[in-house]
Amino acid sequence: MSATSSRAPDGIWPASRRGRVGAWLTRRRAIGAALLALVAALALLGPLHGADPLRQDLSAALLPPSAAHPLGTDQLGRDLLARLAAGARLSVGFALLAALAAALPGTLLGLLAALRGGWVERGLLGLADAVQALPGLLLVVLFTAFAPGAFLPLYLGLALSLWVEFFRMARGTAAAVLARPQVEAARLLGFGPWSILRRHLWPEVAPVAATLFAFAAGNAVTLVAALAFIGVAARPPIPEWGSMMTELLPYHAEAPLALLLPALCLFLTVLGLHLLAGRERA
Repeated sequence: MSATSSRAPDGIWPASRRGRVGAWLTRRRAIGAALLALVAALALLGPLHGADPLRQDLSAALLPPSAAHPLGTDQLGRDLLARLAAGARLSVGFALLAALAAALPGTLLGLLAALRGGWVERGLLGLADAVQALPGLLLVVLFTAFAPGAFLPLYLGLALSLWVEFFRMARGTAAAVLARPQVEAARLLGFGPWSILRRHLWPEVAPVAATLFAFAAGNAVTLVAALAFIGVAARPPIPEWGSMMTELLPYHAEAPLALLLPALCLFLTVLGLHLLAGRERA
């Protein structure tokens, strides 16, 4: 048996394997970015078609794709391309806003808990545990029950259900960084919390927060669409992908393409966000 083993030490990847993993991650992110670019193009260029997403024409119901309606029409004769484009602006924009509203306070509170410790950390952990005791979907439903169909309660419920993940990530990452010898040395040399945060904590927390943000945005898109099926999110005639699927479900036999299109948009958006997330770990 050879004295040198081909197995790398624990936690260390050979350079060739790191190169393969890096190339795979690069391709994966490129595919994710391309999918999101398609959705963004639909949202931004869809209005150039000129059709009103709310205009009904019962004589043109469930038409197949044509020159006048490139993606066909729905059960009320509304142009599907215009509605999908409006749904992209609503669904994706709303999900990104909710994820951002969860990421900022969650990450900052996690860093605060790790830096201060003591009763501050215990209080924030207790608050996070209390929020996490309720399933995210139930928490959003409780908020939207106060004003069904309104977007502000939905937005607040989504942000409140997502911030705990950012809080726990930031606190755990920061606690590990604060235990490093170089951070202890910086403290002994008189560097304050702001300097430690800027030089040591933020470079470690920011990439993980960005990854988690992509997953949170994907979860928010899916959750908004799922809530439309139980009638507590966007309601007709608002062009939102989940509500569009709910409206078109009874007509799946007559117009399968009309039902498939919003589902495909939802799938491509979530897939693009998940492919874009992630980073190489050595």
